[in-house]
Amino acid sequence: MDQMPTCPKCQGDYVYHDSVNFVCPDCAYEWSGEEISEENQQKVWKDSNGNLLQDGDDVILIKDLKVKGSSIVLKKGTKAKNIRLVDSDHDVDCKIEGQPFSLKSVFLKKA
Repeated sequence: MDQMPTCPKCQGDYVYHDSVNFVCPDCAYEWSGEEISEENQQKVWKDSNGNLLQDGDDVILIKDLKVKGSSIVLKKGTKAKNIRLVDSDHDVDCKIEGQPFSLKSVFLKKA
């Protein structure tokens, strides 16, 4: 007999399968088995050219970017050193000229 998974929400052991989803009777959480495999996949960040990005890489802006809420414009060709990758709508945290910025990787190329 196959081993039932533990609940991803409460880590409960009394999980059962109701022919469509797994169900946890402790917290009433339901999920399909496919969701577990999607969570195990690691996020991959790529620049505008398709190169893989990693924490600590240096990148260059490929177009002028207006900073929302200010009159600052980040110019094309500006280099950001030692980036940090994050899992949000803006994937890259970096410092440019001493100021912190959150940027999208589609506007960057690996230096």
